[in-house]
Amino acid sequence: MTDRRDESWVALDAGADPVERYGQLLRAHEQFMAAGRVLRPVRPLVAASWQRSARARVSPDGAACVELDEEELAACRDAHPLARVMPLIRELTGAYAGDGEHLVAVCDALGRLLWVEGDRRTRSAAGRMNFVPGARWAESAVGTNAPGTALAEDRPVQVFTAEHFRRPVQRWTCAAAPVHDPRTGRLLGAVDVTGGDGLAHPHSLGFVQAVARAAEAELALLAPPPDPEGAFLTALGSDEALLVADGRKLRLSPRHSEILVLLAHHPQGLGGDELLLALYEDEDVSPVTLRAELSRLRAVLGPALLASRPYRLTARVDTDFDTVARRLGSGAVAAAMTVYGGPLLPGSQAPAVARLRRRHADQLRAALIARADPGLLADWAYSPWGEEDLPVWQALADALPPSQRAHVQARLTELTRDQALATGLQRRRA
Repeated sequence: MTDRRDESWVALDAGADPVERYGQLLRAHEQFMAAGRVLRPVRPLVAASWQRSARARVSPDGAACVELDEEELAACRDAHPLARVMPLIRELTGAYAGDGEHLVAVCDALGRLLWVEGDRRTRSAAGRMNFVPGARWAESAVGTNAPGTALAEDRPVQVFTAEHFRRPVQRWTCAAAPVHDPRTGRLLGAVDVTGGDGLAHPHSLGFVQAVARAAEAELALLAPPPDPEGAFLTALGSDEALLVADGRKLRLSPRHSEILVLLAHHPQGLGGDELLLALYEDEDVSPVTLRAELSRLRAVLGPALLASRPYRLTARVDTDFDTVARRLGSGAVAAAMTVYGGPLLPGSQAPAVARLRRRHADQLRAALIARADPGLLADWAYSPWGEEDLPVWQALADALPPSQRAHVQARLTELTRDQALATGLQRRRA
């Protein structure tokens, strides 16, 4: 049985010597860089993050990239939902940061720092590693760090000194917690506290969690009252969609998620034969199987939301993938990216869902390539769904100045070689 302490999100056990632990972690970090093996006392959380960072080909040295200039940063701040709760975040964290000479940072869901505030000398020191507004601190870009890893894990985390993947960050300790839209559950960003060794105390993790929860509560108070006849479906980036309706949040099974996505996409409804073909690759599946699945779904949703003949949803259901499409349609590519949490039900094999998934991804990819914005292209390229997307990596290489192309060009060369090998293998098999 796994020891629960090994799964702790707190960086240091009570009574642990921070200097001794720092030395142990430095040795473990160097061993990982040399041989790819993770040694104790590296926590499972950190080990998994190091491995993701290595797969993303993050360099252990260097600084974060500042992706937003002053004008872009101002626009992102103004448009971001967390701007509405920044007065509350400042009120809750001001004394804590000031007394401890810490920094408080708030990032968006892409890991871009929108606000970095706190002690002047600490801000100056952090600026030397580009821990500044406009910089991208996603885990896939700079490796293990509290805000980036909190977003990747969607959990509150602490990162202590040499647990950071990049060496220039290993004198720092930080704690961060994700913030969600209280209505839809969508990840909005994270609140982070960064400073010295003292932040490895469990109190700092509890503090930043409390700030994140207070921000969510404030967002709920500021939000307009929900449409009593409407609902919202979140289906990007997960095989289990989340439906918010009638004041309830329902996490749906993969098959029920597919049905809700298709019915939301076809508000006029689908006949039984149409839904059967849309859901099942095997044309021999009996209509009885579908009716049984719909009966189970009706029991989950309640009888008032799902009607039959044709099968349809009786309430207006907005979706995150429709939100992306609307923003693309208005030319708001950056705004569309902030909503895009990944491919639509990525594991679904339902034919109609797969077609819809490809259509949405292709439209967003094409818009990103046409926009030729290095920051937006990097957000896609360094994501789990974009790490092998050759056209986007090529567009990113073309959009970057020559001085910043080395890593991207190396990845592009690797992808081109892998694609050529795969094509050659397919030809030999044919």
